[in-house]
Amino acid sequence: MSAADTEALMRQRLASLEPEAVEIADESALHAGHAGARAGGGHYQLTIVSKHFAGLDALSRHRLVYQALGGLMGSRIHALSIQAYAPGEL
Repeated sequence: MSAADTEALMRQRLASLEPEAVEIADESALHAGHAGARAGGGHYQLTIVSKHFAGLDALSRHRLVYQALGGLMGSRIHALSIQAYAPGEL
């Protein structure tokens, strides 16, 4: 499957967080030759705004994202950089 397919799956799964905004950047090309890239997992940058992050620290926000993405982590996604905001924080 392509990076576009992975991004579409990411958006589908992140929908559970009812995001106001989601931006996904595929940075896999920057990591060509890296072990995770060779195994097929992509490197992504995620910016997401959701009311579910209100009152939570960064670690708790990241846990919610990882939980929503589920099995994509470690298979389709090798590395994920997360910027998670509550509405009004950006």
